[in-house]
Amino acid sequence: MLTELRIQNFAIIDRLEVHFATGFNVITGETGAGKSIIIDAVDMMLGGRADSELVRAGNDKATVEGIFSLSDALLKDILPLLESQGIEIETPSRTPDQTPGVVPVDTAAHAPDLAPVSAAGVPPGTVGEIMLTRELRSNGRSTCRINGSAVSLQFYKEVGDRLVDVHGQSEHLSLLNVREHINLLDRYAGVEPQRARIAELVTKLSGLRAEIEALTQDEAAIARRIDMLQYQIEEIRAVGPKLGEEEQVRDECNRLANSEQLANLTEEAHRSLETDDDTVVSAVDRLSITVSALIKLAKIDPGLNEQVALAEGLVAQAEDLAAFLRRYHDSVEFDPHRLAELEERLDALNRLKRKYGGTIEAVIAYGEKCRKELENITHSEERLAELRTIEDRLLHEIGDLAAALSARRLTASAALARAIETELAELRMEGTRFEAAITQVDDPQGCYAGERRLKFDPNGIDHVEFQIAANRGEPLRPLVKVASGGETARIMLALKSVLSRADRTPTLIFDEIDQGIGGRVGSIVGQKLWNLAVDHQVLCVTHLAQLAGFGDAHFKVTKGSRGDRVVTAIQNLDDRARVDEIAEMLGAETSSARQSAHDILMLARRAKEGQKEREKGIQSALL
Repeated sequence: MLTELRIQNFAIIDRLEVHFATGFNVITGETGAGKSIIIDAVDMMLGGRADSELVRAGNDKATVEGIFSLSDALLKDILPLLESQGIEIETPSRTPDQTPGVVPVDTAAHAPDLAPVSAAGVPPGTVGEIMLTRELRSNGRSTCRINGSAVSLQFYKEVGDRLVDVHGQSEHLSLLNVREHINLLDRYAGVEPQRARIAELVTKLSGLRAEIEALTQDEAAIARRIDMLQYQIEEIRAVGPKLGEEEQVRDECNRLANSEQLANLTEEAHRSLETDDDTVVSAVDRLSITVSALIKLAKIDPGLNEQVALAEGLVAQAEDLAAFLRRYHDSVEFDPHRLAELEERLDALNRLKRKYGGTIEAVIAYGEKCRKELENITHSEERLAELRTIEDRLLHEIGDLAAALSARRLTASAALARAIETELAELRMEGTRFEAAITQVDDPQGCYAGERRLKFDPNGIDHVEFQIAANRGEPLRPLVKVASGGETARIMLALKSVLSRADRTPTLIFDEIDQGIGGRVGSIVGQKLWNLAVDHQVLCVTHLAQLAGFGDAHFKVTKGSRGDRVVTAIQNLDDRARVDEIAEMLGAETSSARQSAHDILMLARRAKEGQKEREKGIQSALL
């Protein structure tokens, strides 16, 4: 869960720090105070859009930082991901800092049903912590850090997606995107592994069909391709390049081109070591004289025996070097014909490199590729028959898997419809019928599903579209055509309530999910969000007093001035301040409004206590 959030120089926020509670956190405040800006900052912190315009005017950078507590289950899920980048998990041993103007979560200031926060400032059961930091500079560049280690945005977002699920103000519009309906149904059904396997086979089939298409081109194109392949294969074969050959040819060519200089230098070096000229004392002769003198010295001083051996070794090495130079000199020859052959060979190798890959290895690999393609084309009928057999097998395999997936979707769609209809009835949409309609389309080139051949894609054979009948007696019609704004918001809330029960993401954020919902439904929406907080931490930005009454913790966002600049602040409200805030949300600050606010809080508390008693009764019955 998100335990701490720090925002600096983001939009109209100068500096803000808040400590959230477990359970249901509500965030309220006047329009324009900056509530949604806080959610935008969280979204950026999780890897979302980072526009340089979000940097507060007059500053070089904006920073958003969040500290998350990890349960044992979440730690097991996220630890392998972090270890792959060498990132270590922090031990939860800190105490929240006190920031002027910001009141951290204080369990004593909340209703008794608020989940407790430990003395160390982290929820009980926490086994680790992780800190996400996103820094955005005014030039548009951003950096991502996890526990202080810089990571890529893609990796950073992957981690963030496992920690928080943000439902923005316009997210209910995703319900109007029919292509998303199959994803929502599959998320509910838990069939992602089956979908992944089908997608893998569809990708394989696509490659196979591309090869089939290449082999079934028109005859003239095939003939031209055969001619080209034969020419390229013959050109490479005629030269016959070999690995490592180029360097050897260059070395020999260099020696032949410099043969005269090599011979002269070798002869000069040999003469200095060993010569037949009686008038010249060679190096070997001089060393021999040195050895004779040392032998005589050693007879007088035996301590020089080691130097005698060294000198004798030098004589032997000098004689060996002289012999090598003699042989090398004899081997040096000037052969203009051989030099011409080598230069021609280098030129041929360079031509191949320019045309077929830049290196001899690439040329050889290209020639092998051409030979295989030519063999396939030459034996295209046999290859086509083989590919058709594989294609048919894949179509049957995809069809079997897709049919099984479709059956699971059908079962899940019925359960999803019942669950959403129940949620909608509680949201004052009694009698509304909901259906995740599943249809298939025949296709003569499709996969085999029983006696039919059906159109398919990486998702399988199904087309899914949500349909509703908002009033009794009306036929089901596509959701995108009949739902009003308020109905769409309630359907989204119902869907999120159903899906989130199976959602492992620990923190859910709703930014004005109550859009289009009146006060009469507000308390029901509040109770539903509070119910989600049994298994999740829930943060909700709201304008509805009835919804806010269900919060386990209540934060108020205010906008004020500091010098000539606008600043945003957030404060955690105690019970007295909550009454004042809810009275303001009701549109008045009179004693009657305060009484209404008090009534809202008491009704919410009784509703939560009643829900807890019902759950205890169910648990007792099960035991």
